Amino acid sequence: MSGDSTGARPPAPSHRWEQLFADLEGQLAAGRAEEARWDVAELTRAERGRVALADRLRAATGGRLRIATAHGEPLDGVVVDAAAQWVLLDLGAGRRAVVPTAAVRAVEGLGASVAPPAGRLESALGLGHVLRALARDRVVVTVRTDAGVLTGRLDRVGADHLDLTQVTPAGRGVSVPFGALLAVVSR
Repeated sequence: MSGDSTGARPPAPSHRWEQLFADLEGQLAAGRAEEARWDVAELTRAERGRVALADRLRAATGGRLRIATAHGEPLDGVVVDAAAQWVLLDLGAGRRAVVPTAAVRAVEGLGASVAPPAGRLESALGLGHVLRALARDRVVVTVRTDAGVLTGRLDRVGADHLDLTQVTPAGRGVSVPFGALLAVVSR
């Protein structure tokens, strides 16, 4: 009698082939699962790469944010509205602030939610539209710029700048390019 002393027989050749194929199928399934996880992760990264800050700000409507701008104190408020070029915050006590998105340096409190892409009308509402409404209402505003703070009434709003008649010194006019704006705060 030849063979192993335990009395166990080696697996039959057909059984060895079945084990080999089962092992290969297991490896293939594991490889497919790993590839699927990688594909999902890559698609998620690609999707996040298309999200604009304005879409996240629009999704935060009704939520409280803290927005920091260059050279300015942060603005804490509830998001009233937002578009590609601006975000409108309710600062409380009847004060509101229009912050150009180009002036935003950091946002605290922004969740992971994303609003759907803006519609055609919403996309057309640029910074000038919001500032023209303030000029029409003749409200006194504080204009924060990267060069300082100005207080007065908006007289005109052009394509890329605003004209402000200052309260102090009384009647002095100044033009401010949109690129210098950090925030326009109603009083």
